[in-house]
Parts: sequence; structure tokens; C-alpha cells
Amino acid sequence: MKDILSEIIANKRFEVDLQKQSISLEQLQNSLETTVKQRSLKEALKSSSSGIIAEFKRRSPSKGWIHRKAQAEDIVPGYANAGASAVSILTDEKFFGGNLKDIKDARPLIDIPILRKDFIVDEYQLYQAKIIGADAVLLIAAALKKEELHALAAKAHELGLEVLLEIHSAEELKYINANMDVIGINNRNLGTFFTDVENSFRLAEQLPSDAVLVSESGISDPATVKRLQKAGFKGFLIGENFMKTDNPELALKSFIEDLSTN
Repeated sequence: MKDILSEIIANKRFEVDLQKQSISLEQLQNSLETTVKQRSLKEALKSSSSGIIAEFKRRSPSKGWIHRKAQAEDIVPGYANAGASAVSILTDEKFFGGNLKDIKDARPLIDIPILRKDFIVDEYQLYQAKIIGADAVLLIAAALKKEELHALAAKAHELGLEVLLEIHSAEELKYINANMDVIGINNRNLGTFFTDVENSFRLAEQLPSDAVLVSESGISDPATVKRLQKAGFKGFLIGENFMKTDNPELALKSFIEDLSTN
């Protein structure tokens, strides 16, 4: 199967280069505000009973359009009202139908952490994330060399952003260092988009006992979340399961209720 991740990363580097031509890095740096309130994704997950990071996304490379006309200002506050610990908002346009405006629109409406979910390849994107109001960024081991990722994580911390490091295999454990606030295990192979939730259980055994772990992709029922909780997971990134419904807020609320009662 075609390596989707390689195609996405190549396009992302091209996109960032174009963006720099419109707004320079220096212009972004000069527009930073130092008094922006920070919300900790790590602490939100540690203190939450459900640990649900509800994701806003319109489409995916493997499924196509999931909720084409979805608006962040409608759905994201609903997630917060339904009990999400945090929200993840996809800002990649070509492959996921998102944009930076989605976070900018949602930020004033909620008081829980926002994760900018994108394919971060340049510190330019970290400044963007900070300016639009994100609290944390995703850094993907499979998309970056270890030195690149570590440099981006350090810069994220310098800007007051937390880092969710995403790994998929045991070979990527070497990416973990002190700048990783949360460790995400992606159950979806980003090259083939094949999903296997058991990947979370396999890798959790090899991670530090004090790590704040998040299981990502392929989670569609409370029973799976309960199994993952017993394995030490604090967070569960779920998007498609809610976004494919007519009412994502209601779907999340029902999911959390089932989680607490069963």
C-alpha cells in the first residue's frame, strides 16, 4: 500500500514554505502574546475520570469525508459540555479538512486544553499553535528524525506548549525524553492506516510506569477504554466515533455515561 505518511509530510513541508512567504517567522514571533492562559493537557488527563480527548475532524485519508460541514464553534463546545477532558482539533487541510481557524474559533468558547493535531515539521507551526490558542501540540516520531523532534519539543516548551509524543512501535521508544509531557500510542499505522488497538497494550508494558499514556485511534466502545485504563492509560483520543454521528456531543455524553456505569 502507498505510504500515506510520506505523502502527507512532503505536502506539509511544501505548505509551511508557502505560509512563510505570506507571513514570516519573524512576524509570527512579534505577534506572540505573553499573557495567554495555559491549560495543561497532562494535568487534565491525570485528574479526569474518563480521560476522553474528543477530536474534531472532518475527514481522514482512509475514510474520506466523515462530517464535511462540521463547524468547530458548534461541536467543540458540545464536547466540553459533554465532559471531555480535552479536545484535539485537526488543522491539516488537504488530508483532514481542517484549518487553523478551527482552533481560533473554538478557543474562546471552552476552558479545557486544546491539542493542535497536525504534522509538525517546523518550529513555524509551533508559533502558529501558540498564537491561535492551542495548549499542546502533537509530535509524531514516525514523521521526524529524533534530533528534529527533540529540538521541536524543546521549542514547544519554550513557548509554553505541552508535547504529546506519538509513537507506534518499540523502535520509537528512543524518542522519549524529559520534554515529552504525554506519550501517545497510535493504534493506526500511519503508513498503511491499518488499525489495531492491541498495539497500545503491547507498547504500554515497555513504557515508564510514571508516563501519562494516551491511546489513539480505533477506540469505539467503553469496554475498550476500561481495558486500557487497567493497563495504565490516562487518556483516550477518540474522534471518528463521535464525528460520524449527527450529534457528536450526545454521542460523547452517552459514551462517558456508559463508561461510568458499566
